[in-house]
Amino acid sequence: MLNKMKNLFVEEKGQGMTEYGLVLGIVAVGAIVALVALRDQISTLVNTIKTKLTDNTPT
Repeated sequence: MLNKMKNLFVEEKGQGMTEYGLVLGIVAVGAIVALVALRDQISTLVNTIKTKLTDNTPT
């Protein structure tokens, strides 16, 4: 019984997957924060590229 209780706290199975999940979550939150913070600049850049592409197409 004591060994089973000890294994609940010492067992490291699945620890790697949990760590990968936490890192992935942190990276995802960081990417979302960066996109939200830079949304105006990204929008301006995309619109500039779109304008240049449509202006240079032969008619």
